[in-house]
Amino acid sequence: MIVWYQQSEHFRWFVVLIDYSTFTTIQQQEVSPFRSSYPERLNIRLSQLLMEPNNETWMHEFILLGLSSSWDTQVSLFVLFLLMYLATVLGNFLIVLLIRLDSRLHTPMYFFLTNLSLVDVSYATSIVPQLLAHFLATHKAIPFLSCAAQLFFSLGLGGIEFLLLTVMAYDRYVAVCDPLRYSVIMHAGLCTRLVITSWVSGFINSLVHTTITFQLPTCTNKYIDHIACETLAVVRLACVDTSSNKIAIMVSSIVLLMTPFFLVLLSYIQIISTILKIQSTEGRWKAFQTCASHLTMVVLCYGMAIFTYIQPHSSPSVLQEKLMSLFYAILTPMLNPMIYSLRNKEVKGAWQKLLGKFSGFTSKLAT
Repeated sequence: MIVWYQQSEHFRWFVVLIDYSTFTTIQQQEVSPFRSSYPERLNIRLSQLLMEPNNETWMHEFILLGLSSSWDTQVSLFVLFLLMYLATVLGNFLIVLLIRLDSRLHTPMYFFLTNLSLVDVSYATSIVPQLLAHFLATHKAIPFLSCAAQLFFSLGLGGIEFLLLTVMAYDRYVAVCDPLRYSVIMHAGLCTRLVITSWVSGFINSLVHTTITFQLPTCTNKYIDHIACETLAVVRLACVDTSSNKIAIMVSSIVLLMTPFFLVLLSYIQIISTILKIQSTEGRWKAFQTCASHLTMVVLCYGMAIFTYIQPHSSPSVLQEKLMSLFYAILTPMLNPMIYSLRNKEVKGAWQKLLGKFSGFTSKLAT
């Protein structure tokens, strides 16, 4: 609103621009009518005031643009992603239940796999329900706090998954390269500490990134061109310099992505070197099978994450970002139980045992 004030004796005018969003005066300009150029000066100043962004503005909600604006496409994607999400939840829940019920799977490897399944389900749940709701909504808004919470949990759980995969690589390294001391090295206390460290480190990193990301003023920018509140997508809304945020993203990528990746790589170099020293072909194959499932998950998770996040300055197109996020949020968690079920003899044996007990129970009920 523009307020004109006239002082009777000196005939001076004051132009005050008030921003109703904060109820504070932004600028005050004194103009003398006795100068011949005052109308031009006044018009120029008013234009500057109206064009200047308010760098202290934060949005109360954001609009997620999602994948498509076509209603038919959104309905089709809703059905597809709902089925995939249900398969993710059911598959990972069955893996956790199977490990819990079969005492032969009470080993460090499956203790880590239990945590990995819980992370996968939680990560998918932090993104997919919101995505499904927006497919059927006309106003695809997400409140500020919900957006911050989504970023916190998705980023934290993603970091935890990378760290757990590194821990599992170390577990496979000990199992193949030092099998006689495996039970001594991978004792229950060490496994618990490794898992707790992974969870705490992931959420601390997420807390730092969420805090610095949502301290950025977005002015009038509220449209997030993404499927969820993802770090780079939110940072792009800022109306101030974001160089420090991009540096923080790079540092985080090195600490929680590249460092674990090189540790995994080093572990598998040692594992492959040990496997090649085994004389019998059967022995080599058996040793490789103990790592095949984990190696498949490493290739899927690390490969996709490195391609997506390690170079924010030369990031792929927005559509590619969305597709890669979908791959990581929906497809990878859904594939995890399938990979460990189909490529692992111990898990397949446990499934057969459980199904045998179930069929025997149903036979008794029938008779």
